[in-house]
Amino acid sequence: MITIGVTGGMGSGKSVVCDILRVHGIPVYDADREAKELNDNSPVIREEIIRQFGEELYRDGRLDRKAFASVIFQDERKLAIANAIIHPELAKHFLGWCVRQQHHSVVAIDAALLFEAGFNKWLDKVITVYAPKDLRLQRTIARDQSTADHVEARMNRQMPEEEKIRRSDFIIYNDNQHSLILQVAELLLKLRE
Repeated sequence: MITIGVTGGMGSGKSVVCDILRVHGIPVYDADREAKELNDNSPVIREEIIRQFGEELYRDGRLDRKAFASVIFQDERKLAIANAIIHPELAKHFLGWCVRQQHHSVVAIDAALLFEAGFNKWLDKVITVYAPKDLRLQRTIARDQSTADHVEARMNRQMPEEEKIRRSDFIIYNDNQHSLILQVAELLLKLRE
């Protein structure tokens, strides 16, 4: 089984590329969605978040994501603590998911923080979906109904695109100039060779 990671900055089109992979019959682990589930349901994560940040972050059995974000995104140290709590549990969950997918020849993980979380060490290949910053900014503002300042502040907390590209095996260009469908099909041919 070949394991591939799909990463890229906010608004790059990672999710669209992952949807195309699914059309090709490739199971995709959505790290963001699974992290949200684990934040709500993992006793390990819940206990550690409460211990580090306070019980008030959980309401009706669920993590208050807005309150949590306002705590961790204002302080690099707190963000590092949160990542140190969540990323190891998410990695265990992903590896267990991979075991359950053994009947597939290729599986993928969709993870914006793929390198930051260290997931690349469990992957055979990494794909970065690239789009110019101004295009990513426009897409994210429209998608999240947010302001340019807010989106740029979030973008600035992520690994620079150039670094992701340097550390990747493949680049998919989502710049409204190249066909995503064709690029994914060509990439899958290379992977299966």
